[in-house]
Amino acid sequence: MDFRVGIGFDFHRFCRDRPLVLGGVVIPYKLGLEGHSDADVILHALSDAILGAAGLPDIGSHFPDSDPKYKDLSSIVLLERVYRLVQIRGLRLGNLDVTLIAEEPRLNPHIGSIKAKLARLLHLDLSRIGVKATTMEKSGPIGRAEGVAAQAVVLLIQDRGTA
Repeated sequence: MDFRVGIGFDFHRFCRDRPLVLGGVVIPYKLGLEGHSDADVILHALSDAILGAAGLPDIGSHFPDSDPKYKDLSSIVLLERVYRLVQIRGLRLGNLDVTLIAEEPRLNPHIGSIKAKLARLLHLDLSRIGVKATTMEKSGPIGRAEGVAAQAVVLLIQDRGTA
């Protein structure tokens, strides 16, 4: 088997009048995240990690924010399209690990829901999904509660005989 590792990172600033969506889950909070799509930093970081592991260009290349058809699109759709791109190449997810970085809101109570959503979306056993949350100890834009970031690492596996 051929193993491939990819890393993804995303950050979005908070904005008003929009739901906060993380990992495909709506999180109760007074602010949402600003972005062309729904600005789901978890799914964006995961998409980039998957694309990187496959040696493909980042999500901005596949789904440019200059294209109106992606305006307010659910990042679930983007992740599903990304995963199909790598599956066509004979690759499958072995496991994934995500770190959410936010001062607000407290995200630990939502980790179980996020993991369950990721398991359903990616057809992966919960034991192959890591999701954690941390803060920036009140430092920088995240520490000032100006936005949320996510970092993701994925392992893709390509079975021998597929290319």
